[in-house]
Amino acid sequence: MGVEASLQQAAARLAELLTGGIAALSDPTGRDLVFEAEVSLRLLERRPAPADVWAVDGGQCVVADARCVQLLVTRAARVRYAAGERVLEDEGELRAHLLGVGEDRASLAALGLAIDAHTSVDANLLRDRWEWDAVVRSIEEAQPGALVLVDGDLVPDWRIPSTFMGELLERSAERNVTVAGVTKHSSLSRGGAPLVGQLELEAAVQFGPRAMWWAPVARTRSDFGAGGLQVVVARLDPDARFAFRVDLPVSADPEEVLGAMSAVSADAAFPGYPYPLSVADQLAACPPWLRQELWLELDELFHRAGVPVEVRERAFTDRHKLMERA
Repeated sequence: MGVEASLQQAAARLAELLTGGIAALSDPTGRDLVFEAEVSLRLLERRPAPADVWAVDGGQCVVADARCVQLLVTRAARVRYAAGERVLEDEGELRAHLLGVGEDRASLAALGLAIDAHTSVDANLLRDRWEWDAVVRSIEEAQPGALVLVDGDLVPDWRIPSTFMGELLERSAERNVTVAGVTKHSSLSRGGAPLVGQLELEAAVQFGPRAMWWAPVARTRSDFGAGGLQVVVARLDPDARFAFRVDLPVSADPEEVLGAMSAVSADAAFPGYPYPLSVADQLAACPPWLRQELWLELDELFHRAGVPVEVRERAFTDRHKLMERA
C-alpha cells in the first residue's frame, strides 16, 4: 500500500511517547489549565451515595446532508436517582438545526446567548448549549446536597460566554448542589503519552490492583466564579478497568465527592463509571433507527412543501455509499 516506511516511523515515535520517562503535563486541546508540579496518588474510600443524583449527557446526528447545507438534531438527556431508585428518565427535546450557506446565523440566534454574530457554528456548539441548559435545570430541581453529573469536562465550548460557567457554579453553591464532570477518554498527557493510563499503571504498583485512588492534576487558570475548577483523575471501583478525569469546583472536597461518586460507580456492566451517566448516555444517543425515522418525517414534509423527489435525491444521496455498493 506504500505506507510501510511512514508507518514504521510513526509507530517508533509513538512507542517512544508511550514508554518515555516522566515529563511535563499538558492538554493538547489547549484548555486553560495550570498543572500540578507533581502528581501525587492518594487512596480513596467509598462513602454513602448522595440521596439525590442527577446525570446529564448530550447526543446528536445528521439527518440530511447536502454538503453545502446540513440538517442535524441535538438533544440533552437527564436521569435522576432518588435514594437509589431511578425516578426520572428524560430523553430531552429533539432540536433541529440547519448549518451552511448562511443558515448558521439563525441557528446561532436560536441559542439565546450573547455570542458574536460572526462566530463559527457547528454541532459541538449546538449540542453543548442545550446540554448545559439541562445541567442548569437539574441544579434548580435538585435537593440540597445533591450531585449533578455531567458527561465530559466542566469547561464549556470556547464560544459560550465565560460568565456562563461562573454563574452556574455560583448558583450550584447557593443551592448546596455539587456539579462534577466525568470524561470518558481524556486528552490529558504527560510527556506526550496519555496521563490517565500512566497513573493507572503507577497506582497498581503503589497500591495494588484493586485499590481505589485519586490524584489532583490541575486547576483552571481563569476564574469561572466560585473559585474556578479543579481537575483530578480517579479510579472509582475496585473492579474498574479504567480511571477517569473528573472536574470539580475548587470549593468541593475531592475525597468526599469522589467517595460519594464511587458509590454510584459499582455497576457490574462497567464498574468505575457512574451508572447514572451510562443511562443518560443511552437516552441521549441518536441511533440509526432514529435518524431513519427523522428522515422519513423530513421526506414527508418535503413532499407537502412540493419539493420534487428527484430534487431530494440529487441533494441528499450519498454518492460514496452508492459507489461502495457498486
